[in-house]
Amino acid sequence: MTIDQPNNKQKVLEAVVIRFAGDSGDGMQLTGSQFSDTSAMFGNDVATFPNYPAEIRAPQGSLYGVSGFQVHIGSIEISTPGDNVDLLVAMNPAGLKTNLHAVKPGHTIIVDTDSFSKKNLEKAQYESNPLEDGSLENYRVIEVTMTSLTKEALKDVKGLDNKSILRSKNMFALGMVYWMYDRSREYTIDFFNKKFKSKPQIIEANTKVLNAGYYFAETIELIPNAYTIAPAKMSPGTYRIIMGNTATAWGFLAAAEKTGLQLFLGSYPITPASDILHELAKHKHFGVKTLQAEDEIAGITAAIGASFAGDLAITTTSGPGLALKGEALGLAMMIELPLVVVNVQRGGPSTGLPTKTEQSDLLQAMYGRNGESPVIVIASSTPENCFNYAYEAAKLALEHMTPVVLLSDGYIANGSAPWKIQTVDAMPDIKHTIIKQATKNWHPYDRDKDTLARNWAIPGTPGLEHRVGGLEKDRVTGNVSYVPDNHEYMTKIRAEKIKRVQNYIPNLTTEFADTGDLLVVGWGGTYGSLYSAVKQMHEEGYDNIGFTHFNYINPMPKNTEDVLSKFKKIIVCELNNGQFIKILNANFSRFDSTQYNKIQGLPFGNNELVQKFKQLLSL
Repeated sequence: MTIDQPNNKQKVLEAVVIRFAGDSGDGMQLTGSQFSDTSAMFGNDVATFPNYPAEIRAPQGSLYGVSGFQVHIGSIEISTPGDNVDLLVAMNPAGLKTNLHAVKPGHTIIVDTDSFSKKNLEKAQYESNPLEDGSLENYRVIEVTMTSLTKEALKDVKGLDNKSILRSKNMFALGMVYWMYDRSREYTIDFFNKKFKSKPQIIEANTKVLNAGYYFAETIELIPNAYTIAPAKMSPGTYRIIMGNTATAWGFLAAAEKTGLQLFLGSYPITPASDILHELAKHKHFGVKTLQAEDEIAGITAAIGASFAGDLAITTTSGPGLALKGEALGLAMMIELPLVVVNVQRGGPSTGLPTKTEQSDLLQAMYGRNGESPVIVIASSTPENCFNYAYEAAKLALEHMTPVVLLSDGYIANGSAPWKIQTVDAMPDIKHTIIKQATKNWHPYDRDKDTLARNWAIPGTPGLEHRVGGLEKDRVTGNVSYVPDNHEYMTKIRAEKIKRVQNYIPNLTTEFADTGDLLVVGWGGTYGSLYSAVKQMHEEGYDNIGFTHFNYINPMPKNTEDVLSKFKKIIVCELNNGQFIKILNANFSRFDSTQYNKIQGLPFGNNELVQKFKQLLSL
């Protein structure tokens, strides 16, 4: 195995943003994830943003078929995948056209010139070849006959067809970028050996092309020097790079281990939540039971049945699936059984933008059920803390005997970041209300005096027989009751139970400033973008701006009003048309608040946020 030696000519950078772009079959997601993983292994802080079409295989060379992967690495704190791109690797004209706007003037573009045929230029709606018409004169363009060089590198490898050879060209691009940024090839070669251990020809082909790209970059004069990014300063511990969906799955595994309960997932595949199902299905050795149901309704009702039987029960979905699960979610709330519903949000309405991010399911999570049916609503905010909030969702559901909706989104679910590995022993305790045997005066709706959670009686336990169902139930016996006063009492006690969750969640905190002229407010997956923008403003001398972020939405932290009252103006930033601000204004209408929204299937950019915040402060 070749161990890379440091390059002699190096320019030290604090951070760099790289984007790989090409057809959905060009392997851009694999290329980007390999660069990200290698950089994380080196010790850099990392944030990623995969961006791919909804079609399984969009028309080759088309603009809407472009697949991209952006990675931001640094020796400093990295909170977002970055705004403007330092290096764009464009495998075809469509990849160049759809991503050129993001490249900083004067920075580098690597293109595969073999793909700039007349046919591909027409598919990308170019009237002339951008490599020849002067339109790229503000950039440093490195033209590489990447397809031809890949074929040359593999001419002696026997048994490979042309399709297999062409599929390796992404490794040529990766090898070039590894040299440019002083990355080792060792991790990726290990990856080949493990993933393709039964296919030695594929290992040989990918390794040869990776090395060919590396040495090509080393020798051509268009790349006069390499860059290096030092390891980031991070708290001591063992880290791995993790995607948000994987972290969510592992959070539930940790909760099941902590409680000693079996984990049950009833789910129906839907983008971008399916990876949680895929990940949990791998862990039968931990006693995990996964059911890929025939539809969304079957997925949640199976989970309700598992909860009735004493399992830690979850169901996963995205916006369209949450709509279908609404009635059954109301049933779980009515029965008062613990259940976690994970909604990985995507662009809507209807089928909408399946592979793009949005925060437009908040009001649906809060109110999308018939009758008075409040549930706990919380949201994760980074790929790595998806683990913590999955664990927290399970804890709240079990301790308060009620459904919890956990909101994630496509941005953080598919993004990745370094995660400090946690042990189950270090996680907070989880107390559930399962009772083992009947007492003399036991009733199924006896409640804890503090949480108002009812006890959890498992079917088949002698003396604990009781009825459940969607009809209103007597406040004590659980039998069907149509008594008017009883219905009003039960409606109010279920609402009060959710409100009392305030006593068990942390207070809201602010960052950068406790008081001032402007408070930036966000929730869920916008955390990294908002934090980064406010941090930049403080570095520029704006010490009158603060930042607060909500992970607990229903109920909100007890001190929410106190935090909001310490700033003259409030701006609520969301990837929707203004849903969280509606909830805030309904509860705290006396504050001077405005909204900033983006509904493009993309996360906030740092520059657009800073510009908006400065504009508000100047008024």
